[in-house]
Amino acid sequence: MKRKILLSALFFPAVMAFGQQYGGMWIPTEVNEKEMKELGMKISAKDIFNPEKASIKDAVVQFDGGCTAEIISPNGLLLTNHHCGYDNIQSHSTVENDLLTNGFWAKDINGELPNPGVTVDFITDIKEVTSQILAGTEGLAGSDLSKKINDNIDAYKKSQKTESYQSISVRSMYYGNKYYAYVIETYKDIRLVGAPPSAIGKYGSDTDNWVWPRHTGDFSMFRIYADKNNKPAEYSKDNIPYTPKHFLPISIKDKKEDDFTFVFGFPGRTTEYLPAIAVEKIMNETDPAMIAVRDVALKTLDEKMRVDPATKIKYAAKYARVANYWKKWIGEVEGLKKSNAVEKKRLYEQTLISKNPAIKTTIDGLNAKYNEQAPYNLHKAYYSEIVRNSETFTLAGIYSNYIKAYEDDKMDAKSLESLKARLNEIYKDHDAELDAKVTAKILALYANKTSTRFIPKDFDQLKTENRNIGMMENLSKISMITGRSNDDKNIAKNIDKAFADQKTLVENLKKDPLIQMFGAFKTSYLETTDKQVTTLQADIDALQKTFMAQQMETDKDRKFFPDANSTLRVTYGKVKGSDPRDAVSYGYQTHLAGVLEKYIPGDYEFDLPKKLINLYNTKDYGIYKDKTGDVPVNFTATNHTTGGNSGSPALDAYGNLIGLNFDRQWEGTMSDINYDPKLCRNIMVDTKYILFVIDKYADAKWLLNEMKIVK
Repeated sequence: MKRKILLSALFFPAVMAFGQQYGGMWIPTEVNEKEMKELGMKISAKDIFNPEKASIKDAVVQFDGGCTAEIISPNGLLLTNHHCGYDNIQSHSTVENDLLTNGFWAKDINGELPNPGVTVDFITDIKEVTSQILAGTEGLAGSDLSKKINDNIDAYKKSQKTESYQSISVRSMYYGNKYYAYVIETYKDIRLVGAPPSAIGKYGSDTDNWVWPRHTGDFSMFRIYADKNNKPAEYSKDNIPYTPKHFLPISIKDKKEDDFTFVFGFPGRTTEYLPAIAVEKIMNETDPAMIAVRDVALKTLDEKMRVDPATKIKYAAKYARVANYWKKWIGEVEGLKKSNAVEKKRLYEQTLISKNPAIKTTIDGLNAKYNEQAPYNLHKAYYSEIVRNSETFTLAGIYSNYIKAYEDDKMDAKSLESLKARLNEIYKDHDAELDAKVTAKILALYANKTSTRFIPKDFDQLKTENRNIGMMENLSKISMITGRSNDDKNIAKNIDKAFADQKTLVENLKKDPLIQMFGAFKTSYLETTDKQVTTLQADIDALQKTFMAQQMETDKDRKFFPDANSTLRVTYGKVKGSDPRDAVSYGYQTHLAGVLEKYIPGDYEFDLPKKLINLYNTKDYGIYKDKTGDVPVNFTATNHTTGGNSGSPALDAYGNLIGLNFDRQWEGTMSDINYDPKLCRNIMVDTKYILFVIDKYADAKWLLNEMKIVK
């Protein structure tokens, strides 16, 4: 009896306070309706997803293969994040008319801008097809099992009748224990309607990334176009705005703490059901290794960026990319420790074993395989991060792949143009001297931290940073790939000229000292680590499939959801602030006053447009202020989100749009592995701020006239 009380206290300390146990990324046809209604939802599960008639699912799309977007008018008007539309906004920008800096607002429907290649996907139906996909797989394993499953998937797809604009995707769930088929309709004429300037849409970009309090207007607007029959079609001037089956009303009612909310979108990847041993390895080994490499890279970049304004400008975006997951992993490690994730999982495993002793064999097998894989995984973490964070090695890798493609006669004209475009993009902002220092320092870290059995020949001599710096600087001066040498072989000087004689180029590249150095590094990794990681992971995956099935069979009190895999999901929670650390409390809402508090004139992260400042100074807020008299900007809730949920609609108890998801709070980024409602918060743009910017800042009232605004 005492043990049961202890386990309850360990497992569910947040349940009484938050009324929410596990979070969850629920398949829309299998949502946890009971708990959603207990938390305050007023609509039904059928209102969210109904393949037979219009429902909220008809207003939610996957945007351009990665983010989420939602329809907010009867004329196919789409809302997504600014960072989701960023590449498209950039593609329409010129030096004379920089839409990223200035923003863009079509004056009417004729001013909307086409975006070739951009698509949106609707999910029109979801069916469980486990019995069809696993038919005839009894007793099969390994490649035989994979082949049979793939054959069954192909057979299922061929058996279904689809329109030309439809496709079927069959996806594995619960580590291969279940399979679901998704009917997808793809629209291909998507036009840019509006976007605030980056000073609003990307406000606080690097410093505030993963951080709360937040003050970012992270939204942009597009429109879906269709043919005269409202069906998908390639871009044509004759296409007309799409008429949706459903669009989301937009609520500008004030939010209160503990209001119910749910998020509907396409989350990328989570691993909620890993065994304790796997979480322990992530927390204590692989995450710290990746953090350590990026620590060195970021500090080296920062040293020069602080004293050289030109370098600060040149490396701002690169620094942000490196810092993005560095910051996320730090928060993940801290959150796993603070939430006591490993110990909770161990206790849960023991509880399962007490009910089903067969699970002990599975756990013992997982423990053995993870321990066997650990040194290889650690080496993989270091290797991958060094290649990723050394532009010198990135370039060497690109040229190595080019050499192989050329010699295998696979470098056609299209591939060559793509390669040259990528090289131009790298060289455009490349500082070879600075990168030589980055490479030298992270190689020293690698040589000191990696077991000698993994280190390539002569790499054990790279343990001293200063020695490495001299060596890398000398090599980069004679290498043709870094852009530092002054001879005619310097590729960065003229890429087109260098590739004019590919036979000679390949001969010279093979002799390049940095390509040879990278080659030794890569060969050693492939020989000592890559196959070992892959082989052991196959064993782990088979055991994880068994473990997942055993959890679902044994824990009858728990309602399970599958890990995210970029398919359509529902997650839910409550509007909530947080208390992430001792004596630190965060409110759930930020306001326009906080935007001005962060304002730094001329800064690349915290500058503001004059018009927004004037709106604040004159308090010209219209109907968009809340009970405080200020305009709400961002808010947090306990919704369980991840990458891919960017741009997802945040909805109230009645299915009205109240916000636009765009990030997570740093202290809860471990939610991909261990969701804890006490610490995990998603961050959303308030619909009041979105409409305020459209109305008062952009003066795009014609867009507001399309929308159904709930006051």
